[in-house]
Amino acid sequence: QVQLVESGGGLVQAGGSLRLSCAASELPFSMYAMGWFRQAPGKERELVASINSGGGTDYVDSVKGRFTISRVNAKNTVYLQMNSLKLEDTAVYYCGARSRWSSGYDYWGQGTQVTVSS
Repeated sequence: QVQLVESGGGLVQAGGSLRLSCAASELPFSMYAMGWFRQAPGKERELVASINSGGGTDYVDSVKGRFTISRVNAKNTVYLQMNSLKLEDTAVYYCGARSRWSSGYDYWGQGTQVTVSS
């Protein structure tokens, strides 16, 4: 059974940094695109950053220059380095996995809370 397990969330002051990790199991990880999503209270889930199987990346405009997504296929893990955090980055962060044949994400993690305080 495929599992995605996020870790690294927590409470941080504005301007600080956090690194999220998402470890995948029972998945041909290197063949999947991976994404980090977030959902704030009362808002829809949004795709924050994605990385394809070739290492190409994409970001939502609000995090460009502050967040970096990366992957280590040998560890079946995708990371999200978050710098210069803002209050509006507060959300539950989820990782997702998408096969090349899917239009949407096939698998999801349980989420990790990121809270940015002033």
